[in-house]
Amino acid sequence: MKTAITEMFGIRHPIIQGGMHYVGFAELASAVSNAGGLGIITGLTQKTPELLAKEIARCRDMTDKPFGVNLTFLPAFTAPPYPEYIRAIVEGGVKIVETAGRSPEPYLPALKAAGIKIIHKCTSVRHSLKAERIGCDAVSVDGFECGGHPGEDDVPNMILLPRAADELKIPFVASGGMADARSLVAALALGADGMNMGTRFIATKEAPVHENIKKAIVAASELDTRLIMRALRNTERVLKNKGVEEIVQIEREKGATLTIDDIRERVGGLYPRIMIEGDVDAGAWSCGMVAGLVYDIPTVAELIERIMAEAERLIRDRLVGFLEDRVAPAMKVA
Repeated sequence: MKTAITEMFGIRHPIIQGGMHYVGFAELASAVSNAGGLGIITGLTQKTPELLAKEIARCRDMTDKPFGVNLTFLPAFTAPPYPEYIRAIVEGGVKIVETAGRSPEPYLPALKAAGIKIIHKCTSVRHSLKAERIGCDAVSVDGFECGGHPGEDDVPNMILLPRAADELKIPFVASGGMADARSLVAALALGADGMNMGTRFIATKEAPVHENIKKAIVAASELDTRLIMRALRNTERVLKNKGVEEIVQIEREKGATLTIDDIRERVGGLYPRIMIEGDVDAGAWSCGMVAGLVYDIPTVAELIERIMAEAERLIRDRLVGFLEDRVAPAMKVA
């Protein structure tokens, strides 16, 4: 399948594995890239630029296909040494960077000078247009269904994607609620040039997370996520568990007086304990509503091959089939 995204990034299939904390290691990124998609290493999971350089080298040993690095830009008072991380990316020969969080504008000159393509994750049309204006090459449009931070507008992808298509000149992919061939075909129909999957890729054999996490996603329904930190305007969609129910209870009791200190120990610094040790109930971890569409734990190659084969069947058999009566006479004349 050829789209503006496959052409831009030099990949076979319009499927991107988004950057995920303590998930986006070389094992998963290389598996996605080898299967024809775009794998992404999560830059800030690596605690230092030197460790990121080693992870990039490790990934390059596992694949000769394009892969990218995610850089999430945090508030200034907690900012990592971004210039050093960018140097590791440039010196590692990476040509694609997924940015998220705050505006990447201060860092674009250094990335662009190295010939790197930038895809910025946005949760609104206005932010997507800003990304286009400052020089990003593409955007990942993240609907309200997504795991992690969906923004504060609460617009689902059935509305957000066609609005983005109406406004943007640069290519974009759909993110949030993406799990299978139906997701891809719907995203293309709504104007996107591909899709970004996060939660779905966690439930694969190559994802370097504890089996408890994968099983929890498979067991979850579309009703099993919670929105936390809304009162702090830092909304995050997470999988329901004991730790999250405690957060929800604290938020209910504190109301408008809630501060991050009230829930800090349940939302911060837990990812190694959750993703590596498998303590599903330790606290908040990002998970999309799309968990309700995740029924198995395939290899990455099996998942991508299944998506692409089923997408072709959907387009050729189901969608074109709706037009059969109109198309048939023209075909007979020809």
